[in-house]
Order: sequence, then structure tokens, then C-alpha cells
Amino acid sequence: MFTTRPEIVGTFGVAASTHWLATQTAMGVLERGGNAFDAAAAAGFVLQVVEPHLNGPGGEVPILFWSERERRMRTLCGQGPAPALADPAALRAQGLELVPGIGLVPATVPGAFGAWLTMLRDRGTWSLADVLAPAIGYARDGFPLVPRISRAILAVQALFRDEWHSSAATWLPDGKVPRPGSLHTLPVLADTYTRIVEEAQRRSNSRTGQIDAALDCWYRGFVAEEIDAYCRNTPVRDTTGDKHTGLLRYDDMAGWRPEEEDPVTLDFGRYTVAKCGIWSQGPVFLQQLGMLRHAGLAQHAPDSPEFVHRIAEATKLAMADRLAWYGDPRFAHSPLAALLDDGYLAARAQRIGERAALAIDPGTLDGMAPRLPDLGVAERTLRQADVRFGVGEPTFAELPPVAEWAERELFVGDTCHIDVIDRHGNMVAATPSGGWLSSSPTIPALGFALNTRLQMTWLEPDLPNTLAPGKRPCTTLSPSLALRDGEPYMVFGTPGGDQQDQWSLAFFLRHAVHGMNLQEAIDAPAWHIDHFPGSFWPRQTVLNRISVESRFPAATLAALRERGHEVRVGEPWSEGRMSACSRERDGRGRLVLRAGANARGMQGYAVGR
Repeated sequence: MFTTRPEIVGTFGVAASTHWLATQTAMGVLERGGNAFDAAAAAGFVLQVVEPHLNGPGGEVPILFWSERERRMRTLCGQGPAPALADPAALRAQGLELVPGIGLVPATVPGAFGAWLTMLRDRGTWSLADVLAPAIGYARDGFPLVPRISRAILAVQALFRDEWHSSAATWLPDGKVPRPGSLHTLPVLADTYTRIVEEAQRRSNSRTGQIDAALDCWYRGFVAEEIDAYCRNTPVRDTTGDKHTGLLRYDDMAGWRPEEEDPVTLDFGRYTVAKCGIWSQGPVFLQQLGMLRHAGLAQHAPDSPEFVHRIAEATKLAMADRLAWYGDPRFAHSPLAALLDDGYLAARAQRIGERAALAIDPGTLDGMAPRLPDLGVAERTLRQADVRFGVGEPTFAELPPVAEWAERELFVGDTCHIDVIDRHGNMVAATPSGGWLSSSPTIPALGFALNTRLQMTWLEPDLPNTLAPGKRPCTTLSPSLALRDGEPYMVFGTPGGDQQDQWSLAFFLRHAVHGMNLQEAIDAPAWHIDHFPGSFWPRQTVLNRISVESRFPAATLAALRERGHEVRVGEPWSEGRMSACSRERDGRGRLVLRAGANARGMQGYAVGR
């Protein structure tokens, strides 16, 4: 099969991500003796700088990893919870039916900093200063703007000039939209990270002590104090058309710690796939796998209508279950074991027919009927919303007004991804997001914006994902890790919001079932379905739509339409931003490492040696 670039093969280390500077940063750390945890953390901080339209320091990150020393896989939840002031009844009393998609109201505790440094402290070897040095360097000295950053700034330049003046100062040098390819600096962010390093070094002489001091600076020091002051005292215009102050406070920051836990797993032939818990959409991947175990996918080519149809219909069923059952298990009855039960998934698979399903169809669990949110809320919200400056996902200038967006079906992305494997066999997959430049105003004293993850919750009472103080929103962020024959094998993932566990699943099946190498499986024609309310404001519902790349055979598109799918044909390279790394032993017991990255978007790269 033709591929856009070779599958990378090495023995020393491999890295792949959505931006070449992050990939090379990770590889540079490995070359200088760091392990996969050091490399992923350094690359994660670089992604905050070089992909600011897709993530930032005020965002979040779930991390999946394999520790070779411990011989186990773990997840690290860098998804912060809702503030104590996040009372859905109070928001409804203000006339809101949804949490706004931009501004300060939807901010959770920013968890990315805590997750990266906790992983670094507990399993890394590098110092805080060395890990943060590449990000500080790019922020202070300049990084090249990829075209999508310039387009993102162009889309919201009026908002920045008229309302979010601190963002204008950060992203409109000399009052102008910066040109693609130009070098851009973030001196205030560089100062923030430099101050953290210097304070940490004053407080402790040890590596772990300095990392703990940095965490204290962020969550119980000057960073938390500045976030509190800004949210408390700065009314910000958002998608309601009105100005609101934020809900996040110092105590919310001070009381939070990232949580480490065992991942959720499901077996599929030789493979055991691990995902984050039901506080994420990760189990959607596993539910689809369970439904497709006996679907005969090996008999159908990866670009055939039978292959696409069966997966698309399994996706519809899994996404319906996500809508009805997924939420933070500390607050909601989210019966994960029942959702992944073999008998339940086999029964769900029986609902996959030869025709495209037209309705949202969640299952009944533990004798309880599913309850869905009021899906008319999006239409009511849009009638009174201010959509001049976009919606909850990052927006670009070429997009039309929000009411037409679903018709154009242009995916713009909202997230980053990084995979690393070192020569020892340690593996990391992470999907950072949130706090992008158009989410909320830049906090002047810190140089970054806060996330808007609370827009993924509902204000309607008594749903698994209803907003509540201290509760994590059910995030779309979803890295993946797989064992093969019981041995650690692969880390992989993609940006894409609701598409993440669709693009990742198709990639995995092309590799695991059809034997494509990593690059072939990434480059193969891809698709996604819409058959659920979107996770981002305004939560619009689209049913029975499948968006496919035009590289699919004409016969496949015709057959899908005959089966009842509403087929939208996109650009030839428009679906997904996958990256992946794998490891296996050869006949002499040597560790062989492989990597692949996505050509779509013209910025993802894999490296290794």
C-alpha cells in the first residue's frame, strides 16, 4: 500500500506526535539519557506553546503508560473537576440551559500541569528545569506559526480587539493577525514557567523536592492566586452575549491532585486494549471492540462498505450508551462493568443490521432504563446566543456562522497527542487539550487562558454527566494502550473530540485485523459518524451522518448510501490526526520499536532510531 512516509523502525527510542517540534523534543530527551516519562512531559509542555490553538497550560491531559520497572500499565487523570461554585441550579436561574462554550464560566481546575509533573516526579529522571527548558525556549525565543494558528486568530480577532484585550496583546502583535510561518513569542508564559523553576530551586535541592515545589507554586501559590483574582474580578463576554465572571477559586486549585488508577481493559483476539475510565469516553472504544469481536471483519477489506458499515453501527450504539450512562463514577451511577459485559455487548451487536440505524439507541443496564438529556436544548440555546465569535470548539476563519457549521462538516480539531517508547520499554500515550487561545481571555499576569471543559456537562438534573461541584466532566480525551499476547505492545491516539475513539478504532482494526503496519493503518482512508449530540457547545444533534474521505472507492460510497447512510464526502486527507508507537521482541529477544504519524494537517511526525 502507498504511504505518505515510511514506518519508523529503531531500537533506541521512538516518538510520534501532532507537531514536529514536540516529537523532536521527545526524541532529544531520549538521546540525552531521559526515559519515556521525561520525554513525554517535555514534549507535552512544548505542545502547549507550539499548538496554542489546540491546548495550553490551563488545559487538561489524560495519560496512559506502561512502566517496564513495575511491569504494569496505569492511567493518570489530569482532568480537573468543576469548581465549588459550579451550581447547575444557579446557572439555570440565570436563564442558561447549557454551560457557555467560551469564557470563564466553563473552566475546571487546570489539570495538565499537575499530571505532567506527577508523572515526571514519580517515574521520570530529569529535573524540572531541564524538562521545562524547551517550552520556555520556544515561548521566549519564538516558534513558527502553523497556518491553522493564524486562521484561528483571524477567526476571533474581533473578539480579541473588542472584548478580550489581554488576548489581543498576546496574539495580535502590532494589532495585526500574525502571518503563517512567522515566529511568535509568548514572553509572559515564559516568565511564568521561569518563575516556577526559580522558586522551586530556591525551595529544594532535590529533583523530587523541586517538582513538589513547582506543583505547590501552581496549585497553592502565585498561579492559583492569579487565577482566583482574574476569575473573581473580570467579567468576560461569552456565547450568551453577556459578561460573566468565573467560578474557579484558589481553594478549588489547592484541594486538587491528579489521580492514578488502573485502566479499563477489554480483550480482542491477541490484544488487550487499555483505556481511561468512564470519566472519559475511552470505554466507547472498548464497547465497539466488544460488539465487533464476531463481526467477521477479517473477511472485509478496510475500504469495503461491509467493514465501514459494521463499525459505524457499533459506534452509534456505543455513543448512545455514552450519552445515557457515562459520568464521573464518584458522583453518578455509571455501570462500567455492565457496559463491558460480554453478554451485554453480544446483545448490542445483535442490533446491528444491514441498514443504517436512524435513532439513538442506548441499552438497558442493571434493570434501569436509560435516560437521555433533552436534545432540543441546542436549538433553544442558539436562538438567544451570541455566536459571532464561535462555539465551544476552536474555530477558524473560513467557517460559516454556527447554524451552518453542521452542513459544512469541516473538522478543525481541538486537541494534541503524543506517544513515546524508550529503549527500556517504557511507553506513554497522552492527549492534551483545553486552554486553547480562543477558549477564554489570556490571564495577563500568567500568559495563558483557562480551559472550557465544563461545556461537556449538562445543566439538566439527574443525568450521569450533570454538572456538580467537584465533579469531573466526562471528557472526550482518550489515549490508548494495547498489549499483545499479554506483553506491552502499542500506544496510540488522535485529537478530534467525539471522533477520537472512532479514528483510533479504525486505525487499530486495520492494524490488528488486516495486518497493516502503523503508517499504512494511519494513512488508509478514514471516516467518522455523527449520531449523537456533540460534546461541545451548543451540543447540536446530528443523526445518521457518515463523513468519509474521497479516497474511498466509489462503489463503497454507493453501497453505504444504499444501506441508508447519509454520506458526506470530504477532502481526500481530512479525517484524523493519528500517531502511534509500538514495541516487540525479535527472535533474539531484542526490543524493536516502530512509529508512525499522520500526514493530514502537514505537521505530525514520527522519529526514532
